[in-house]
Amino acid sequence: MTQPKLDVIAIGNAIIDVIANCPDTLIDELGLTHGGMQLIDADQARSLYTAMGPAREVSGGSAANTLAGLAALGAKCGFIGQVAQDQLGEVFTHDIQAAGIEFTVPARAGETPTARCLIFVTPDGQRTMNTFLGASHLLSEDMVDDAAIADAAVLYLEGYLWDPAQPRVAMRKAIAAARAAGRKIAFSPSESFIIDMHRLDFLSLIEDGLIDLMFCNEPEMATLTGEAGFEEGLAMLSAKVPVLVVTKGADGAVALAGGERAEVAAEPIAKVVDTTGAGDLFAAGFLYGHVRGKSLQDSLRMGAICASEIISHYGARPECDLADFVATRMGK
Repeated sequence: MTQPKLDVIAIGNAIIDVIANCPDTLIDELGLTHGGMQLIDADQARSLYTAMGPAREVSGGSAANTLAGLAALGAKCGFIGQVAQDQLGEVFTHDIQAAGIEFTVPARAGETPTARCLIFVTPDGQRTMNTFLGASHLLSEDMVDDAAIADAAVLYLEGYLWDPAQPRVAMRKAIAAARAAGRKIAFSPSESFIIDMHRLDFLSLIEDGLIDLMFCNEPEMATLTGEAGFEEGLAMLSAKVPVLVVTKGADGAVALAGGERAEVAAEPIAKVVDTTGAGDLFAAGFLYGHVRGKSLQDSLRMGAICASEIISHYGARPECDLADFVATRMGK
């Protein structure tokens, strides 16, 4: 097996996050689920944008956020995702390349615009996300370069992108390329409603031994396994996934691998400003430790530290020297 050029290559939604503060009452008025996530169409996107207060635009997308965290920590990364030939597509491309992440998928011509996620942040820091997938769900298998997949130690897949048909085919192609090259495959199912729609597919990937490392939160694990009990869910998944990481929000996280179990508390933080991207950056910290050969406990702690940085400000991309931030706290 040749030495990989990249630490992690990811396939995910190429999205611009549009983030605005709002009172709890607006969530109710708009008929949204507090702290939830839903897919919306172009008309809904326009309507919700009109209802938003002053907003800021930040490049997002779950897997892309994870790569941004990884790159900030010093990892070499690549991204596969689809933007359109429009202003938001240019913003996304600039931001991800400026972070030092390889991104060579050409922008797509046509009427379908670049994806955007309209995020309403309530005073408690919870985010209510409304995602218009736009051009991102038109990612085709032709955009997956087998050689690029083989050149990365880990292929990271975002569950959000499993729903549209074309990207699902692209991800299956990437899985085959990663397996053929002897590389590891990491997977995040992303959200319980995605699991509801594709549970059998996800379970099949697990049963077929195609997932080496899985990230999920407590509700997602329950939806995937059908087990209401936390320990029962852990036992079921850890028997089939070599490395399992389950986050529990303010209650920290647990990881199991090779018969070893590690747990970590959530990192203390003065104030939760916005939870957007907390899971994405947790995955970044853990993956960085994992590809660098750190212990399960240290990798878990790095994930918790990265998540604490993200929830201290708006947006899902690091706003400090993340490598220094993690090193300082790991030294305590």
